[in-house]
Amino acid sequence: MSPVIEEHARARLITDGPLTRPVPVDLRYDATEDPRTVHITLPGGTDWAFGRDLLERGLRTPIERGAVRVWPCGRTQLIVELHSTDGVEVFQFEIRTLIRFLARTRTQTPAAPTDGVREPQPPSRTTRPDKGVTQEKGARPERGTQPARG
Repeated sequence: MSPVIEEHARARLITDGPLTRPVPVDLRYDATEDPRTVHITLPGGTDWAFGRDLLERGLRTPIERGAVRVWPCGRTQLIVELHSTDGVEVFQFEIRTLIRFLARTRTQTPAAPTDGVREPQPPSRTTRPDKGVTQEKGARPERGTQPARG
């Protein structure tokens, strides 16, 4: 079985306007790359990488790490808020989609290192070079940014 898990999903882009819109996203996990990290690739090729534990904890309680905030919204939805120098993007996911994805990642996770617990990696945002945009890693949130309009 391949150590890479990819799942195509739909999320709802939340805007400051009256309408939300569904958008395709890709969920990705590669145990050989970093078994603690998951990727969410957004429309336009922007890839967010952050600790799998952040997504798992966010299913139960609000959590924030760096430029990523995650919290449950009722019993069936999860909100993922992503901050970058370009602004803020807020997505609403079906919890069952993320639970299924995370369960699949657990089957690919190698045994924990015996040298102790490692610190989770900070979130990072990159834009795929094949989309004609330069890479940006470790984007920091700016105060007073406006949500992305869609």
